[in-house]
Amino acid sequence: MRLLARCLVVLFAATAAHAAAPDPAPVRTGTSGPLSGLRYKAVLIAGDWSATAFDHATDAMRDRLLASRTAPADIQRLSAARAVIAQSGVRSAGLNHVLAAVGRMRPAAGEGCLVFATSHGAFEQGLVLVPSESFLTPAALDGALAAGCGNAPTVVVISGCFSGGFARPPMARANRIVLTAARADRSSFGCGAGFQYTVYDRCLLRAMDHATTWRAAYGLIEACVATRERALQFRPSEPQAWFGDAVEGMPVPERP
Repeated sequence: MRLLARCLVVLFAATAAHAAAPDPAPVRTGTSGPLSGLRYKAVLIAGDWSATAFDHATDAMRDRLLASRTAPADIQRLSAARAVIAQSGVRSAGLNHVLAAVGRMRPAAGEGCLVFATSHGAFEQGLVLVPSESFLTPAALDGALAAGCGNAPTVVVISGCFSGGFARPPMARANRIVLTAARADRSSFGCGAGFQYTVYDRCLLRAMDHATTWRAAYGLIEACVATRERALQFRPSEPQAWFGDAVEGMPVPERP
């Protein structure tokens, strides 16, 4: 149970990080047609049961996708909370289940991938997945995305402490946008009692209601997080991002 103990320490530390990504090796995109009409297949992951904010965020993201006419069958939701897992169609957020869900996405022409994972994070280890007492790492997620999404337009949002490493290679590819909650050596905040969503997740969901592209959403998220952290007198988390050349104008899921 040593890993679980470390996860609980991370829980109380509540830290996250971002880093700028150097240029990755070129990746050819396999999409045809404009990005503006893109439909999404999604995997939504709440990796820790200790804060209800994580499941609140994946629930809200699911509702946001359904409102944008994403088919229910195209949304896979995973959780660490037994009460949530008991719901129809929700699986345990163990590492094997998470990687398998990403590997099953397989978007068709005109479709892209969206992965949203929110949990505690551990410095230089990844995002906490309590059901398997393990961590989701950039290398493991990159491999699952390569199998499940290939060169399709892909958005990955990693919300947790020390998450900035996900915005570097191998995750940083030309067909991907990667958004993280903080720098690789910084905390993110808002998973304690009294928070419906983490600071970052609240800003993400609000930005998606006001932006048409992920680039524009990122600008709104940065400003929102900075404002909220100043008000709460938190050390700036400095959210990070990677925008691949092939998906610079990739759209946020559109509401009808």
